[in-house]
Amino acid sequence: MKLGAFSISLSVKDILASKEFYETLGFKVFAGDIEKNYLIMKNENSLIGLFQGMFENNILTFNPGWDQSANHLENYDDVREIQQKLKEKKIMLQTEADQSSTGPASLMILDPDGNTILIDQHV
Repeated sequence: MKLGAFSISLSVKDILASKEFYETLGFKVFAGDIEKNYLIMKNENSLIGLFQGMFENNILTFNPGWDQSANHLENYDDVREIQQKLKEKKIMLQTEADQSSTGPASLMILDPDGNTILIDQHV
């Protein structure tokens, strides 16, 4: 399966403090809106999403159709194709993409340790 760009989405208590901390590690704001309590920060090919008050736990995030710079990929597995493969492998879905839709959609699964994995297609 081609899952696309990978990032970790962190549930943070203080987005300004987190922004400053990750900037000391060489990350720069890549996308997002601090007024809306979320930022995407980038250091080379590493991406970290900072989200204040949006979800409870950290999330592993994959973006089918995007590379690490959010550029559209010509060849990628659509989230609905990924969903079908997961179902065939008997992976329980927490949320599902609408199989009758096209374009942006997402699904969520849990790994064996209860970590949330979001497969979030924006194209």
